Amino acid sequence: MASAASNPAGAQVLPAALQPLRGQDLLSSGDLSAEQTAALLELAAGLKAGRCRIDLGGKVLGLIFSKASTRTRVSFTVAMARLGGQTLDLNPQVSQVGRGEPVADTARVLSRYVDALAIRTFGQDELADYAHWASIPVINALTDLEHPCQALADYLTLAEAFATTTPGELNLQNLKGLTLTYLGDGNNVAHSLMLCGALLGVHVRIGCPQGYEPDGAVLARSQQLAAAQGSSVTVLHEPVAAVRGAHALYTDVWASMGQEEEKAERERAFAGWCLEEELIAEADSRAIVLHCLPAYRGLEISAGAMEGPSSRIFDQAENRLHAQQALLAALLGG
Repeated sequence: MASAASNPAGAQVLPAALQPLRGQDLLSSGDLSAEQTAALLELAAGLKAGRCRIDLGGKVLGLIFSKASTRTRVSFTVAMARLGGQTLDLNPQVSQVGRGEPVADTARVLSRYVDALAIRTFGQDELADYAHWASIPVINALTDLEHPCQALADYLTLAEAFATTTPGELNLQNLKGLTLTYLGDGNNVAHSLMLCGALLGVHVRIGCPQGYEPDGAVLARSQQLAAAQGSSVTVLHEPVAAVRGAHALYTDVWASMGQEEEKAERERAFAGWCLEEELIAEADSRAIVLHCLPAYRGLEISAGAMEGPSSRIFDQAENRLHAQQALLAALLGG
């Protein structure tokens, strides 16, 4: 394991693979290398187990969230607190951001006040604009294109189920060759699962109806990354074929934020795609069930799947905290 090492004064030094991330942005799961992705998961596991301590005392994280949030907002806030830092909620409704101040101005001013920005917005282009103008790390806390922080927590959860030798110790070689199936819209979560899974050597299947496939450019990039790790990323249009033999079954809401007007149409299109007990029976006998939440029981997931013995959904939600602690430590040089 690439664990943090202690110096004689007791402060801990980040693994070598993570040190180049200091001061960098995380806009996409594909911004990380395979080694960095693995090292972040290992550090997250160590932080979760209490085996290492990172000090970000005096550091301040600013949150700019244009979309509603429960897990992302709370997990970032608690992560900074546990690292000894602080969080400032820059709600667009009570700041000049909400009145149309240019991103170029906002980003340059906030760079003088805070040490990093976590941004949750609609367009990836707005996130890229913040990263261009800011002189501090910018983190994608969700856009319509990607959700990289979620994917880190998801694969930490998969690693805990299949790659743990002792509590808090991950053997990420055991992830290679596993299969994660995502059922649902080829959305931001699907995109980050594809990219992050490819880097870890996990086979990723996207199961969706015709017309709801992932973005073609993201698919091509993830397939390229997967080939380098000996894994694969595929799109299937039949739910049983998608889940057969899989080690993790994952789903998400069919209508994401901003798609509420399409809800009825999407429910019709996704008829037969509910993650339920019959589909779980087609997967590997050890398969775990995942959902990034919020969940709508009876639509994309059954109550039985949500609450059943295979569910790791609330472990997955907790792991947002630990994965983001590791990410913040790396970007802010803990």
